[in-house]
Amino acid sequence: MRTYEHFASPMRDTPLKKLPGPVKGKQATRGQKQIVDENKSTLRFYKLVIAICNAFFLVVTYFFFWDAFTMFYQFLWLSVGGLCFATFQVMVRMAKASYSATGQLLDGGTDLNMESGMAEHLKDVILLSAVVLILSLLSNYCWLFLLVAPARAIYLLWVNLLAPWFFAPAPEEVSEKKQKKMERKMAKRQ
Repeated sequence: MRTYEHFASPMRDTPLKKLPGPVKGKQATRGQKQIVDENKSTLRFYKLVIAICNAFFLVVTYFFFWDAFTMFYQFLWLSVGGLCFATFQVMVRMAKASYSATGQLLDGGTDLNMESGMAEHLKDVILLSAVVLILSLLSNYCWLFLLVAPARAIYLLWVNLLAPWFFAPAPEEVSEKKQKKMERKMAKRQ
């Protein structure tokens, strides 16, 4: 029989035991070794995603759609494969750890599981490419979903860089009287 002593009863004045929940304040930092281990498992996962999706695509295409696998679709497949490979290599370079001559970990590399980081966008590109590759077996129009990546990049560029710059409020114009007053204050300080 289970007892639920860690839950507070409205009838008793016993304090709640600490339950895991959202952390308030600063998040706990993770050690470099933990980041290296998590990066290895993340890279292993995305390598498997790329390999399995490409293998599945080629097997299904070979057995069912070989006559329709023209140069155009071969080019699309190679482009998606190249995109996945390049994106994965960037992630590998980001996660590269550096060690001392004695083998001690100096730097764990960039955390690939960090929220709202560059690695997050790279992982999205790999997943989008894998999904498009599989969906293209259902319809050739699914290749058009690859246009989501540049559309997202343009959106992020607009929202984070261009729009704030274009629509920034103009600096206040200082009247001649205020300008002369500021000049007198500056002259007094010197």
